[in-house]
Amino acid sequence: MAVIITGILSAIAIPSWLSFVNILRLNSAQNQIYLAMREAQSNAIRDKITWQASFREIVDQNGEDLMQWAIHLASINPVNASWYNLEPGVHLDDETTLQKSAGVSRVQFDYRGHVVLQPPNLVLGRMTLSIPDGSAAKRCVFVSTYLGTLRYGQDHPSPVLENGKIYFCY
Repeated sequence: MAVIITGILSAIAIPSWLSFVNILRLNSAQNQIYLAMREAQSNAIRDKITWQASFREIVDQNGEDLMQWAIHLASINPVNASWYNLEPGVHLDDETTLQKSAGVSRVQFDYRGHVVLQPPNLVLGRMTLSIPDGSAAKRCVFVSTYLGTLRYGQDHPSPVLENGKIYFCY
């Protein structure tokens, strides 16, 4: 009888626990991205030169999808930067609107810490993260203004319409 009760309680608790762990992973990845952008902005102001925060998705040697970030001078090719891994299982969501080139999403900051926008993508961006486990949980980091204001966002049940596109993370 004790084994049956333990089995039932486990069946109820495990999905909730996994959802909780995934939310923690998303929050940690969101914080890493925010801090990477903030550090690139701080370095740009300190050094009086354009710095960049770069983000990419790769497949590691085990065949697992992996998301990475790097902070480097904008004049340096991102391939030559030092890359750091985000939490496992975290992916870029379709809602991401950061400037992208050669598979690398990026945000650049000039010597004043302002966002550098390059044609043809003259829009401010958002980096949206999700874990493809069937849940709708999302976390995002916004570059909110041309002055380089950064902010956090998270998933909402009702969407918002921006520039003709529907977003759930705001």
